[in-house]
Amino acid sequence: MDLDTLIAIEEIKQLKARYFRLMDKKMWDEWGQVFTRSANLRFGPNPGDVFEGRERIVEGLRQILADSVTVHHGHMPEIEITSPTTATGTWAMFDFVQMPDLILKGYGHYEEQYVKVDGKWQISDLRLTRLRVDTTTT
Repeated sequence: MDLDTLIAIEEIKQLKARYFRLMDKKMWDEWGQVFTRSANLRFGPNPGDVFEGRERIVEGLRQILADSVTVHHGHMPEIEITSPTTATGTWAMFDFVQMPDLILKGYGHYEEQYVKVDGKWQISDLRLTRLRVDTTTT
């Protein structure tokens, strides 16, 4: 593996770390910058469980998580650089979401596509698939 590929992989890891940190801290304006303007975020099994475009992604998650405390972890990334400006990645994930009436613990994967825009990697497509969900009412 050449140095440029290793650098790109590390930059994508840093991008994903910002994704998690900024979402959990509810720093929505900064969080939006991890996505391309035309990004898609798919978060459930139903066809309607999708936000299209950076603005809709940010507003949708801001509303969904307004009264929640979240902790997100991504592990064991499998990142493939497909060109100097494109890449794909799969991350094992865990999320803890404490809502007013419910606590959710999810286990699964993020499947993502990345694009390098103006020298910075951004997420252009994100699909969250949960393999297991444990819920508790509060």
